Amino acid sequence: MRDTKAGLYRFVRRYVGDADETYDLVQEAYAAAWLAIRRYEPERSFEAWLRTIAINKCRDWSRRRNIRRLFMGSTDLHSAEALAVPDDEAGAEDQYDAAEQAQRLHAAIAALPPKLKEPLLLTAIEERSHAEAAEILGLSAKAVEMRLARARQKLALHLRPET
Repeated sequence: MRDTKAGLYRFVRRYVGDADETYDLVQEAYAAAWLAIRRYEPERSFEAWLRTIAINKCRDWSRRRNIRRLFMGSTDLHSAEALAVPDDEAGAEDQYDAAEQAQRLHAAIAALPPKLKEPLLLTAIEERSHAEAAEILGLSAKAVEMRLARARQKLALHLRPET
């Protein structure tokens, strides 16, 4: 563990983007490796074997998280987030890219001022109408519409690929 934990932690952290979840997943990976140690083939790299276990734990975590979101009502089956559930056949690089993009999006949303973030979350994530969001926020529907436009502009600027 001393030899592999730093690299494994960095890998899992990049995959899930959350430090607390990373600790849990690394621990799960080591526990699973311990339980499966008899199946380890010494001619194979131990780090590669352990990384495979960690990738599977990350995929399981990602699927569970997306399913929880679907059932908790924060998204629907046709949303971009639901459609982004990793395919078991997808490569690690694709999954890393998707996780990195999601992390950038979450960070960009978190950085928005509350007056722009709140209408965006209510309409885009909770799928409320402009009128419902306006009622919740104590604004007019037109004000919600304007704030949404500004929030999307700020997100577009923040997420624009660097050239």
